[in-house]
Amino acid sequence: MRSEFLISLLFFSMAGFAQPSVDLIRQDGVTNIEKILSADDMGGRQVYTTGIEKAAAFIAREFDSAGLVPMEGNEGYRQNFTVIKTKLTEAGAVLDGVALGSGQIIALTALPELTITQNDHYQKVIVKKAGDFRQAFLKYLDADKNYLILVDSNLTDDFSRRANFHFPQFEGSGNRIFILTSADPGVFVIHVKQEISKQSLTNIVGILPGKSLKNEYVIFSAHYDHLGIGDPDENADSIYNGANDDASGTTAIITLAKYFSMLHSNQRSLIFAAFTAEEIGEFGSAYFSKRLDPDKIAAMFNIEMIGTESKWGMNSAYITGFNKTDMGTVLRRNLGKTKFSFYPDPYPDQDLFYRSDNATLAKLGVPAHTISTSKMDSEPHYHKQSDEIETLDMKNMTRVIRAIAISAGTIISGKDTPERIRP
Repeated sequence: MRSEFLISLLFFSMAGFAQPSVDLIRQDGVTNIEKILSADDMGGRQVYTTGIEKAAAFIAREFDSAGLVPMEGNEGYRQNFTVIKTKLTEAGAVLDGVALGSGQIIALTALPELTITQNDHYQKVIVKKAGDFRQAFLKYLDADKNYLILVDSNLTDDFSRRANFHFPQFEGSGNRIFILTSADPGVFVIHVKQEISKQSLTNIVGILPGKSLKNEYVIFSAHYDHLGIGDPDENADSIYNGANDDASGTTAIITLAKYFSMLHSNQRSLIFAAFTAEEIGEFGSAYFSKRLDPDKIAAMFNIEMIGTESKWGMNSAYITGFNKTDMGTVLRRNLGKTKFSFYPDPYPDQDLFYRSDNATLAKLGVPAHTISTSKMDSEPHYHKQSDEIETLDMKNMTRVIRAIAISAGTIISGKDTPERIRP
């Protein structure tokens, strides 16, 4: 891959161009990376499997070939960390004398056993609407403090869907207890017991050091995990290849790493991060984000599902949280008279801004946004075994990657610094 870029770079230099053209981001190179990441032999890239380890090794090799350097403190390009896997074995509560069953309790805690009463120091949150519950769950999924979240009984279906899923925890994180009840109890006892075990996970991270502003950072990220192998569908296909979700985003950051390395003109340092464990709660990005100084991060480009055309067709994508900063305005301006357009997220009711790997840094005020083309109201292959490379529009996907490269130009150079997240 690197040799293809070098040959093209030599051609453009001989032709008298001062810098390599964005046309160096070629469809054949993009397709080659996408094919490898979404191949059957990756086994759907599910966490804790040999398939995701194979994907991690491939991404690390690509970062090395792009000339990136490891982040300080990591093991090469691997950012290894541990999470606590939990399995609830016992749960119960008594609120003002009324007993609740285990189905009315979601415990997000790394502790094997926990009992709390009204005398413990837990911040109480009351949720009555479905949208508010979604936002609260995302907000407190990786919180460091103790919370008691009372979820109104009219949200039983939403509550039950989350109660049936086991969310890993970070050691030392806060205790977040969700209770399904219409009461606001004055006296209560809540008890949970669970089996716990430790599991290792890995982000892949590389840095292209900057020049005059090397202590300021621009992040390009995507998640490389997916859903693994399940029951065969109607076509006897059991592998969730995740070609669009999110091999497409991972392909983009590898391609951008190679491209910006060729330019060798970035004034700010560029971090390229492939996150694990997005599909089970954004744990890779949460771990990564908490090891950075948010004040030193100028912007984050998180790239999620760019392999299909957006609702506006070719040459378009949307930016989540568009109105929370002026970053979208900067990107639009940098695209100038190109045919490509960025739009605000057309699916605000789905809370996409806080449902991807930009969320942790966004909560810390960083202008961290996700770029996507996925039609979230009608994407036929989303989280299905049919999400394979044959369903992607590789020509348009290449154009999206080129547009990101162009639009990021003034942020990378230090000319523009997007404003911080507005509450």
